Amino acid sequence: MTRTPDVSVVIPTCDRPELVTRAVRSALAQTVDTIEVIVVIDGGDEATRAALAAIADDRLRLIPLPERGGAPNARNVGVREATAAWTAFLDDDDEWLPEKLAVQLDLARAARAPLPIIASQLFNRTPRAEFVLPRRLPDPGEPICEYLTVRRGLFHGDGFIQTSTILAPTELLRRVPFTVGLRRQQELDWTLRAVSHDDVELVMAPEPLVIWHQDEDRPRISLQSPWEAQFEWLRSSRPLLTPRAYAALAMSVIGSMAATTRSFRVFWTLLADARRHGRPSLLDYVTYLQIWLLPPHLRHSLRDRLLNRRRGDRPGALVEATGTEATADVRTPHAEPVPPAYRAPDPVAGAGHVRP
Repeated sequence: MTRTPDVSVVIPTCDRPELVTRAVRSALAQTVDTIEVIVVIDGGDEATRAALAAIADDRLRLIPLPERGGAPNARNVGVREATAAWTAFLDDDDEWLPEKLAVQLDLARAARAPLPIIASQLFNRTPRAEFVLPRRLPDPGEPICEYLTVRRGLFHGDGFIQTSTILAPTELLRRVPFTVGLRRQQELDWTLRAVSHDDVELVMAPEPLVIWHQDEDRPRISLQSPWEAQFEWLRSSRPLLTPRAYAALAMSVIGSMAATTRSFRVFWTLLADARRHGRPSLLDYVTYLQIWLLPPHLRHSLRDRLLNRRRGDRPGALVEATGTEATADVRTPHAEPVPPAYRAPDPVAGAGHVRP
């Protein structure tokens, strides 16, 4: 490549050569061709290096790391290596549609804030169905923390952001890196910290630009991730959250993880914390009770039936966990010992601009 690229694409990967090859090819097929694709190989992985070496494109760079440090660390390494003014992330098991970067760059140029984060809707694809997330874009003036956490339905949320949709200034990503060691809520954690800066806004493209693959035979991490660690993360993030958002996260997301303990003490610990530091709504209380009282398989079955009926029983309309529920139940792309961090609408006339 002889000129500075317009976008640096960062793809962290670990032991999945077939999937990352698909992701890389979708990045190289963008209509914006002035890009560099930086694949950060997390630890020794000769199969991935060999598979990507077969792609003859000088826009592709491989950065092998000597030992595994997790997806957040790999993303931060890729950002440090980026040479473009904009950096976009792509998880190794996802794909971009060809116009993804072109649409986002147009929105970035029209943004009001000096450092806009450009995200988008996506196609959530499972073996059973395909549907668009998020269900709606942010309302004008809606706090981003509430958009991403507060429920409007008993079994689902509406707001959503996923790593493979994010395009952001490289300057911002160096100022606000991903939190290394955080196993869950990586996108939410980063977004909350980023939009807390006065020169940052979130802009949502009102169209799906990413295919988010969720193979149903991959193991879930919802029952593997210790709820205590995520509870500590929530407490440390309280300055970034409104009381409504804090209560929603404590009672729906952390509650979903902790409910597997079947502990009366844990039940009251979370509820008391949500009441002390948050402002739970009636829906939060009902959600919390059904999370603890209903077995997960029954809760998910009821959710799918209700949402499918609301969509008029259209074919392919079955809906998996989304919004705040997705944060609790998202499937991890690969089983241990590979770090699981590599994974977890209303009609809109135009892009949604959101301030913190």
